[in-house]
Amino acid sequence: MIMDREKLTAGAFAESIGVAQATISHILGPRNKYPSTEVILRLHQRYNDINLEWLLTGKGAMSNSSPSSTEAKFDYPLFAENPVNSSKESSTAENRKEIASEPPVYPTKEVVKQEVIYKERPPRKITEIRIFFDDSTYEIFKPEN
Repeated sequence: MIMDREKLTAGAFAESIGVAQATISHILGPRNKYPSTEVILRLHQRYNDINLEWLLTGKGAMSNSSPSSTEAKFDYPLFAENPVNSSKESSTAENRKEIASEPPVYPTKEVVKQEVIYKERPPRKITEIRIFFDDSTYEIFKPEN
C-alpha cells in the first residue's frame, strides 16, 4: 500500500528504506506474509508519517497525518486478506515469538601428534650399473674396489 501511495517499484521501495530487493519480494510473495521488525522500523524511519501501530498490527489509520483523497482508498487493515496477498493459512490468531539461537557448539578437535624417527643406516655401495640400449643390448659396469 505504501508502494502504491509513493508510486514506487519493489526495487525502488527497497532502496528507499535500505533493504535488499529480495526482502521486499519475499514480503510481497506468498511465502512470507509478515515483514521483520527491522524492515518495519526502517520503513517507519523513512516514511515517518505512517502510523507505527498500523505497521505493527494493521489496526487504525495508515497515516498519522490527515487523510488525503488518494490515501482514503488505502484505509483498510494492513494484513487484510486480498486477492494479491491471500493467505492459505487458517484464520486463527497466532502468537509468534523470536527465539534467540544458541551459539553453535563445535566438538573439540583431537590434537594429533606425529613423531618422526630417523634411523641410521649403514652406508651403501654401488655394486653394478646396467645401461640398456635401443638395439636390445646392454652393458654392465662394476666399480673397482
